[in-house]
Amino acid sequence: MELRALGRTGLSISPVVFGGNVFGWTADEKTSFAMLDRFFDAGFNTIDTADAYSRWVPGHQGGESEAIIGAWLKKSGRSRDEAIIVTKVGSDMGQGKRDLSAKWILEEADNSLRRLQTDYIDLYLAHWPDETTSHEETLGAFAKLKEQGKIRAIGCSNYDAGMMQDSFDAAGKAGLPRYDVLQPEYNLYTRNSFEGPLAELCLREEIGVINYFGLASGFLTGKYRDRTDAEGKARGGRALTYLNDKGYRILAALDEVAVETNAEPASIALAWLIQRPGITAPIASATSIDQLDAIIAAGNLTLSDDQMKLLTEAGA
Repeated sequence: MELRALGRTGLSISPVVFGGNVFGWTADEKTSFAMLDRFFDAGFNTIDTADAYSRWVPGHQGGESEAIIGAWLKKSGRSRDEAIIVTKVGSDMGQGKRDLSAKWILEEADNSLRRLQTDYIDLYLAHWPDETTSHEETLGAFAKLKEQGKIRAIGCSNYDAGMMQDSFDAAGKAGLPRYDVLQPEYNLYTRNSFEGPLAELCLREEIGVINYFGLASGFLTGKYRDRTDAEGKARGGRALTYLNDKGYRILAALDEVAVETNAEPASIALAWLIQRPGITAPIASATSIDQLDAIIAAGNLTLSDDQMKLLTEAGA
């Protein structure tokens, strides 16, 4: 397993990023701590979270995931520079809207730092586009945080090619730092939102890409083969949307490569992403050590050209 350069940020990240959306939701604190220890003991170093994780759970306010990561950092005794922490700002945390205003970013960065029990965030992302706030205002707030040493690098999530280019233009005109990382949805099944103009822009501009839903809400693990498999599962409803001809073609291709490599479908689906043009590292979450081990295995799995072609064509 080798670390990868994340665009122009100067950060070196593991080939798979541990998705922290599950911390405090489908993984309690004890399980989260055990998985984080296992992930870092295997040589991986990057965790993705957001201020809003897991606000969607009844009784949660948001910040639960960041708080668990912060508590783990303190308890583990690991040096802070061993971990690359990615978090995001801009979701509705009670304001009633998505918010990338300077006032909110500066306020919420301090809240995230407090929950994470650290004095800096390695990578801070604009979680969603906010059409009510100019790029200049948002980037200006990020610039201030960088000057204060509270964040090291910036990026955005869920931006299309036009939004990215507009943000670059605004940064250039105002003399502000640009987004150097993108977090899009991308996996073997869902490809059209990244492939094409957005991927080409990222390659041309040397943008680091850490894609989310790398396992398509668990569908690409192979555990959802019919509707009954999703019953009672937290993310089962979303997984059902992939149960169609295209989904079954992908599962068949994953099964074929699994026989050839003796690897889990989840490992193969992530390894495909790692080898795709423009991708720095996919994000994947786990709720058990067994699931995490499949994620770790992906960072040490190299697929052949024929296997890559088979998978790519299955999900075309």
